[in-house]
Amino acid sequence: MARIFCIANQKGGVGKTTTTVNLAAGLSQIGKRVLVVDLDPQGNATMGSGVDKRALEFTVYDVLLENATVAEARQPSPKAGYDVLGANRELAGAEVELVELERRDKRLKGALLAVDAEYDFVLIDCPPSLSLLTLNGLCCAHGVVVPMQCEYFALEGLSDLVNTIKQVHANLNPALEIIGLLRVMFDPRITLQHQVSEQLKSHFGDKVFNTVIPRNVRLAEAPSYGLPGVVFDPPSKGALAFVEFAKEMSERLGQPA
Repeated sequence: MARIFCIANQKGGVGKTTTTVNLAAGLSQIGKRVLVVDLDPQGNATMGSGVDKRALEFTVYDVLLENATVAEARQPSPKAGYDVLGANRELAGAEVELVELERRDKRLKGALLAVDAEYDFVLIDCPPSLSLLTLNGLCCAHGVVVPMQCEYFALEGLSDLVNTIKQVHANLNPALEIIGLLRVMFDPRITLQHQVSEQLKSHFGDKVFNTVIPRNVRLAEAPSYGLPGVVFDPPSKGALAFVEFAKEMSERLGQPA
């Protein structure tokens, strides 16, 4: 059975897509079968996996509207070793179209059931807003991985996300929980980042992953080449950290490499 995780944070620019594609590539490297679901109309996870969002015959939009299956719409990432259920600007229209449909918040859950046996992990890249798209992701997920920078405003956004997850857990998906918090873009030279990191550990305890993703130029450069950083520059500090994170997450879930 596939373990399904949303990579979510209601604050923008915290590295959700970078985390999604690099975790997927890291899990693939340690022998896991992975599907990335791009739920963001910008399609960054699609392009960052080397899949041209403009050339897709079917996208997650078609899957949500039940015009295509996941098997029909998915594409292999050419060099990263995982599959992608891609997105493009069409997906923005799904917000309006889903409102009047039955099971509007469970469409993705139903679609993923058909390929459940084919993957070990399904990673869902969520948009920063709490929308019907994000809700579809949260309703089918076993847990949420929260990438966050160790900055003051990140703590503010985290409390909003925790409240959202509690509401979805109570009303729509009792299996949903926070799997862990991943500290990203970490710069050890900045005192405030150490202080916020310690606050996170004291408040959330073992929910904070041990792995820390450093601020790394190679991770930032990789998307322009259509590759996750793990594939673009394997020896870089950022790439090595994400492979380590993939191992930690697998072990935490009882699926060691």
